Amino acid sequence: MSPDRAHVLRIRDLHARVGSVEILRGLDLEIRSGEVHAIMGPNGSGKSTLSHSLMGRADYTVTRGSVTIDGEELLGLRTWERAARGLFLAMQYPVEVPGVPVAALVGASLRSRGVDEAEYGGSTGIAARIANEAASLHLADEFLVRGVNDEFSGGEKKRVETLQLAILEPRFAILDEIDSGLDVDALRDVSRRIEALTQQRALGVLAITHYSRLLTELRPDRVHVMLAGRIVTSGGPELADELEAEGYEGLAARLGVTELAIEGEPDTTSSFDRAKTQSLADLLKEHEGLDGADRAHDPFADPLA
Repeated sequence: MSPDRAHVLRIRDLHARVGSVEILRGLDLEIRSGEVHAIMGPNGSGKSTLSHSLMGRADYTVTRGSVTIDGEELLGLRTWERAARGLFLAMQYPVEVPGVPVAALVGASLRSRGVDEAEYGGSTGIAARIANEAASLHLADEFLVRGVNDEFSGGEKKRVETLQLAILEPRFAILDEIDSGLDVDALRDVSRRIEALTQQRALGVLAITHYSRLLTELRPDRVHVMLAGRIVTSGGPELADELEAEGYEGLAARLGVTELAIEGEPDTTSSFDRAKTQSLADLLKEHEGLDGADRAHDPFADPLA
């Protein structure tokens, strides 16, 4: 999506739970085109729950609130429909898709949004753009012909996620601990490409992280601290430095906050690959005309196949 005008991602009074555990407890946030917002918080504070809830993961239930892009409500839409409206999630643990190279996945994503591939110069043009992005991210050509993330290292997976982000041109990107598992070089390549997208295409970014090291490369406009399902304080980039100096416990004590994390927050990471892979299967089924017989041979249909 081209940056033809300024866009706004607005989150209002968002509450969400997994099972019987309420994790998000009234969250407000507003991000505009070209802005980088960072959310920092300890384990169990609800950061990843926020990213899953925004993208419509089925086992996360939003019980109250609103999420809009340019005034259009996203809650109630399926994951691919939210993506079509301009939302992109770079996952903490990118899913492996054996047998499907990145060009095929990108092409399916574009078609799901009703984008004419001719706008990209057809399949040849898409391939050229993928090659250019791969070069800018120092991603070897061999990873472009293999199945997406199939036996990739952590750094290679995050580079491929960033490549997809650059090609698909969403309005807003949610980066769920994109620095997790990255060495210094990979962190620099990924962060600098994303920062360039905020300047070149007015990409809005919500970067979720534990550590301030990401923010030395991807410079935030605003930093928010999340404790026990709420944003408890916000500020400029200097807030990350303060947090580094005093820690979450010190900050909580200074603010008079007694609860840092949500006790008993469920760990659903192990089920996410299946959920994400199934969403890809649904996308291809709807937009590539797969029937039940075809689905039996669809590599997305059973992530354990």
